[in-house]
Amino acid sequence: MANDSMSMLDGKKVLITGGTGSLGQALTQRILNSDVEQIRILSRNEFKQVSMESTIRDERLRFLIGDVRDKERLVRALEDVDIVFHAAALKHVPKVEYNPFEAIKTNVQGSQNVIDACIENDVERAVCIGTDKAVSPLNTYGATKLLMEKLFITARRYSNPEKHRTKFFAVRYGNVFGSSGSVIPKFIQQINNNEKITITDPNMTRFSITMNQALDFILKATKNGHGAEIFIPKVKTYSLQQIIDILSSLTNTKEHTIIGMRPGEKQHESLINSDEMRSAWSYENMFMLLNELHDDKNLEKTYPGIKKVKDLDVYSSDKAESLTMDEITNNIKDLQLL
Repeated sequence: MANDSMSMLDGKKVLITGGTGSLGQALTQRILNSDVEQIRILSRNEFKQVSMESTIRDERLRFLIGDVRDKERLVRALEDVDIVFHAAALKHVPKVEYNPFEAIKTNVQGSQNVIDACIENDVERAVCIGTDKAVSPLNTYGATKLLMEKLFITARRYSNPEKHRTKFFAVRYGNVFGSSGSVIPKFIQQINNNEKITITDPNMTRFSITMNQALDFILKATKNGHGAEIFIPKVKTYSLQQIIDILSSLTNTKEHTIIGMRPGEKQHESLINSDEMRSAWSYENMFMLLNELHDDKNLEKTYPGIKKVKDLDVYSSDKAESLTMDEITNNIKDLQLL
């Protein structure tokens, strides 16, 4: 399916907001394996752009300095673009809690600017990258990402579909396994520094998706989206206790201390809450949330093989299928941090 999804990029011009981030760089490298005509990287950080340009050498790449807060810059950057991946965000939870309105400017107003610029340039497809923290949000970051989703899935109300073809939709998934800033690299760094591992709560659970799985999922959703959907992958989970047990075994490190949960953290994350489950469907081995913009009478024609989700009350990390210890061990070894 991943290769099938790649064909939609042939001859296209793509723009990635926040393209110098970990997801943006991985997505860029994946897309370069297609016959894409051009990839534009839009981000604020010139140093990261220089670094990325020296690491990924390809004549199809273009680097544009700009901020999603600047609509005029976005309109210019999106000229002749076919597909937009909107990954720019302020996402460090404690920083966002301390600077909430700055997150609103980037994550909410910036997302609306992306939508407006896409409509003005008649972009073909635009997908925003969401997070499980947007589900029943407990922190400011989650609340801003929830609003981003809402803006994208209702965006076609802003434009005349007979004049503007842009299909807007969202993808939502949990933690990318071992991504920068997540607990596993932090634990490994503490081990390498001969420090005690600091655990918030060993019973905490999280959804887990590898970067390759995330890329497969994003591209598949982008290909299959008709507009106004939220796509959610079917993934497994892990607990912090599993991570600690495996790292202790791999490194012979037993020392750890429990520091308690941080403000804005949940013990368990949800990808679909109980209220959303009423509009949840299973399609192409993904979950899909459909809002009232969709005509139920034509669903089977639009989404062949679609099925209503009836066996789940909530899709949460404490109830979903857990990764085995061997699967987690292999994922940790694949990070090559030990």
